[in-house]
Amino acid sequence: MSNDNSIAGKITAVTGGGSGIGEGLARRFAAEGARHVAVLDINYEAAQRVAADIDGQAVEVDVGSRTQAHEAMEQVVAAAGEIDVFCSNAGIIATGGIETPQEAWLSNWHINTMAHVYFAEVLMPQMAARGSGAFIITASAAGLLTEMSSLSYSVVKHGAVAVGEWLSIAYGGEGVQVSVLCPQGVRTNMFTQDAAVAAGLDGVLLPADVADVVMEALADGRFLILPHPEVHKYLQYKASDPNRWQSGMRRLKAKLGGSQKAG
Repeated sequence: MSNDNSIAGKITAVTGGGSGIGEGLARRFAAEGARHVAVLDINYEAAQRVAADIDGQAVEVDVGSRTQAHEAMEQVVAAAGEIDVFCSNAGIIATGGIETPQEAWLSNWHINTMAHVYFAEVLMPQMAARGSGAFIITASAAGLLTEMSSLSYSVVKHGAVAVGEWLSIAYGGEGVQVSVLCPQGVRTNMFTQDAAVAAGLDGVLLPADVADVVMEALADGRFLILPHPEVHKYLQYKASDPNRWQSGMRRLKAKLGGSQKAG
């Protein structure tokens, strides 16, 4: 966000806000004095629970639907005005490799990649016109590295990072801060076997821990938000010597049992 990077007095919205990282972000925004926190989730009861606790707005939305994404933005604007800080956070995972069903591929694609585009279609022009705003995409360390237990998740999270890169290049000069959040193991309902292995090496975080790092990144105007700082080192290894990095990943895969399928 240009000029004022604080949350106090801002209109905020978080998808997947009914649980996990999204809930952590919504609660942190409220604690930081946001004027409005919209909690968006496909699970409306979960959204209502969090919204009731923080005096926010609950919005039911399937982020994989372009129509519903646009309608959700209209609801938030009607209730509070144009959004200052938006966290495109909702996500799913389907474990499996090349045998992953087409339906799972399509769900992953729409929810984990295209949803960011659907919301950006509405928000980027508004933020650019004002010359301020923040748009945060929750990708994953898998979007920078890989997720061995899920081919589809790895692909669509790489796509999410690419969306963020493009938006940052396209709108960063217009005063819009675009960031990509790429954690490893976080204690949510998407905590996978791969994440557990990584957590054994680099630690498992709570959603509140991730929210702390997001607040720091907003203040710093950071593009890559890495709650696990080790991910930056791994990314450097991957870029500098891809063959060696893949060899190391194969060794790590052997610790998971060596199967081509997720365990």
